[in-house]
Amino acid sequence: MPTALLGPLLRHVDGTSATVWVEVDVRGVVHVDVELPDGSVRRGSEPTLTLHGHHFALVVVDGLPAGETLPYTVSVGGDRVWPPRWDWPASAVRTPRPGAAVRLSFGSCRRAGDDGEESTRLVGVDALSALAHRLVGEPGAVPPDVLLLVGDQVYADDPNPGIVERLRERNAGRAQGAEEVRDEIGDFEEYTWLYHETWGPDAVRWLLSSVPTCMLLDDHDLRDDWNTSQAWRAQVAAAPWWRDRVAGAFASYWVYQHLGNLSPAELERDELYRVLRGTGDDATRDGLLDAFALRADAEPSSARWSFTRDLGATRLVAVDSRCSRRLTPGERYMTDAAEWEWVRERALEPGARHLLLATTLPAFLLHGIHHAEAFDEAVADGRFGARAARWAEALRQAADLEHWAAFHRSFRQLVELLTDVARGPQAPASVLLLSGDVHCSYTAQVRLPGVDPAGTVVHQLVMSPFRNPLERGMKIANRLLDRPPVRNLLRGLSLLAGVRDPDMAWRVEHGPWFDNGVMTVVLDPDGAADVEVDHAGRSRDRPRLRRTLARRLRPRVTSALRTAV
Repeated sequence: MPTALLGPLLRHVDGTSATVWVEVDVRGVVHVDVELPDGSVRRGSEPTLTLHGHHFALVVVDGLPAGETLPYTVSVGGDRVWPPRWDWPASAVRTPRPGAAVRLSFGSCRRAGDDGEESTRLVGVDALSALAHRLVGEPGAVPPDVLLLVGDQVYADDPNPGIVERLRERNAGRAQGAEEVRDEIGDFEEYTWLYHETWGPDAVRWLLSSVPTCMLLDDHDLRDDWNTSQAWRAQVAAAPWWRDRVAGAFASYWVYQHLGNLSPAELERDELYRVLRGTGDDATRDGLLDAFALRADAEPSSARWSFTRDLGATRLVAVDSRCSRRLTPGERYMTDAAEWEWVRERALEPGARHLLLATTLPAFLLHGIHHAEAFDEAVADGRFGARAARWAEALRQAADLEHWAAFHRSFRQLVELLTDVARGPQAPASVLLLSGDVHCSYTAQVRLPGVDPAGTVVHQLVMSPFRNPLERGMKIANRLLDRPPVRNLLRGLSLLAGVRDPDMAWRVEHGPWFDNGVMTVVLDPDGAADVEVDHAGRSRDRPRLRRTLARRLRPRVTSALRTAV
């Protein structure tokens, strides 16, 4: 009997169609049967795509009615592989109702593991598991229309002990590799272990089968500090193990995460997907995928990981802020010119009542950290000579100084884009930046020159981690860096180094919090925008979410905001 090894994952859903991703243990044709309100069934079918010995399918089901909850099953050939025999509810596609508000939940940085006592002791309660338990156990709980995973869903450079044991067993008897990566993920096969561990627990598996998802990659999908600087890249690219890591990282990300970000129409236009589906030989197919992966790393413009998704009156523009960087000292940019032009075009398209800009790395940090990163970049670019530049580069890597402030030219570009959007003839009611990475969560209101917050409200919303809390010392350091004396000192240093922020300001309104959690935005076509912050804990031996914050994102300008920077 065939088996669903991983998934199904509900990916792209609109008013008439849904895509369902699954990995199975045999070749065959995967069928997804969606039950319609009249009792009839709408079927989508797709032959498996075999890559490096694993069998995947991304099945499109169309002709669905809008505004309905539609249970579905998955089968391979004539054998049903989903749902399993368990206590969780039936997986269902919820097609959006025209004119309804959109609920989008998001977060980043999630260590894998079950809900057991030992796992919880090490990394806390899993916010995604807690969200699943809320949806099935709390009357009236409203599921997200979309779940956005903003990076670091797998930790290739720091896998859990169970994966490390498997790595050592697999590598036993082989020639000794580089000691520095002995216990890290090395190729496509080992990446599959990470995804199975990450998405395999029952609560998470049910959640991902029932809530549409979209995903971005960040550094731990490949290695900590990935593309932090040209110096970092030159050093790691010379390592003998790097080529296999890159091929495995991009190839597995493409099939496990990226493909599902695309709409059915975009899937049909995807050249690599078309070629692989039309290639009958396994070895040829693997070679094509690996060549694509290596080229995506060497020539960032050859692949685009950014994507858009329209959700009724809300437009999501998800920005790759990791792969397409330009790293030339003195000319660092978070994205290259082609990628940024694409982002601008998508963000400035008229018609969106709300614009969501998702980027794994926050643009508007706690102010002390912002000034520290801007100062370090200026020094690393040679502001105070070569010796100081080497010191600043070492600090950049050691302290993860790589957010938008550390790519200050891109920070200014982003502020210019936000201003253009908010001043446009069809300016949205809200522009919300959704980010993760920093292992804390907070909300910040942004004020832009010439933009009336009563017309367009702009906020930075950060949720991290889903499940990977900071150590106590790092929490203290975060708070210390944002104390007024330290913040003012760092601002003075950045000014001394010649850094000038654009004419704008932001103020952290709520947070930072350091617990595992999930954040939700609720966006109404009438212009209302709300944010909900939930943090994870345990109650009656089950993961639970507790509401930390619920508020309307109202335009508000205060004296504190005017002088925040």
